[in-house]
Amino acid sequence: MKHRKPSTSTVARAAVSIGVAAGAGLAMTTSMASAATGPGIPGGGAAIAVDMAHSRANRAHVNDFDETFRVHEYGPSVAVTANNRAMAESVGCSMSSPCRSVALSFQIVTTSGRNARLIHATNLGRAANEHCPSCQTFAGAYQFVVSTPRAFTLSASARSELAGLARRAAELRSSTLPVYRIRERADAISREVKTVLDREAARAPRADGSDPGADFDPFVTMRRHVV
Repeated sequence: MKHRKPSTSTVARAAVSIGVAAGAGLAMTTSMASAATGPGIPGGGAAIAVDMAHSRANRAHVNDFDETFRVHEYGPSVAVTANNRAMAESVGCSMSSPCRSVALSFQIVTTSGRNARLIHATNLGRAANEHCPSCQTFAGAYQFVVSTPRAFTLSASARSELAGLARRAAELRSSTLPVYRIRERADAISREVKTVLDREAARAPRADGSDPGADFDPFVTMRRHVV
């Protein structure tokens, strides 16, 4: 059974969500926030991205796997909060029939403007064995934040590559590899995501001098928490 929190965005004006098919049983959702301006809001509104993968294995369901792979694209914003979590639990299985629980969450957020370097980001993985000897439990949380001085959107080629990586993450559901090998595969996917985003940041518009507060080079921050 899957327990997935949907990604959400809150902006001064309604955000546009575009679903991109990324393989059987998986959707890579892109939220493009068009924040309104107004008094005291220099160029944008506020946005929130929340993603979580949660797996729970027990005697009735000894194998469980949950994953999420989401892309959130925001324009200039006053404030951006990004929360990404992967939670895996194995509960009450016996040594003769151990549980296997895997949760993977990949979150990608793009933001721009003078506040792009002030994003509030939380990335957390948690794995727990409760009265579950010999159980295999793994949680991997991978978060990527692309910060640019001026607004830009991911290219079609980058979206295609990310969709392919999302499919590869989803395919781990059917893998019988031990969890340490699952972690290796997830780490490899995360490195490829970083490569794609670094390339996109390199082509993003640079500061044009019109806003001294946004005078910085585009960059990508990656956070990884695996347990």
